[in-house]
Amino acid sequence: MKYGKAGLAALVFLGGLVFAGLFNVGLGFTNTTEFCVSCHSMQWNKAEWEESLHYSNHAGVRVGCADCHVPKEFGPKMVAKIVAARDVWHEILGTINTKEKFEAYRWKMANRIWAKMKANDSRECRVCHSWEAMALDDQDRIARKKHARAREEGKTCIDCHKGVTHELPDEPEDS
Repeated sequence: MKYGKAGLAALVFLGGLVFAGLFNVGLGFTNTTEFCVSCHSMQWNKAEWEESLHYSNHAGVRVGCADCHVPKEFGPKMVAKIVAARDVWHEILGTINTKEKFEAYRWKMANRIWAKMKANDSRECRVCHSWEAMALDDQDRIARKKHARAREEGKTCIDCHKGVTHELPDEPEDS
């Protein structure tokens, strides 16, 4: 062996560091809104987002694609990335490459996201919108009442706030 065991171990360690660094850079790049909307089919989602309070609001806080669709924790983030590959695959296959095709498939995509959000107690929403930080007294009477009841009933954000950033899809007649 030319390098010996110590040299080989150092090479493997350095290789691991390079891989981890490149992996982290790639992960960061795929978490940018610019990357997300680079697919043709995401232009419609981008336009909806730009009309929402998650894009422009009184507080000046802008929420990007990854803030709502990608968990912060490593394990759930990797699962989300793998699941998101499905949408990229459908873009490549042409399943969602026109507005009409996208709308026809939208119900299925939205329900997948809603089910995930329901199952994880709207984890990504709660990064910004926690029950503990909610100032119910500052909300109007109806919102205050609904939020208090939702908390008592164990509801999660997506139970009431479907369509807050993206248009609600039409439910297919045959479902």
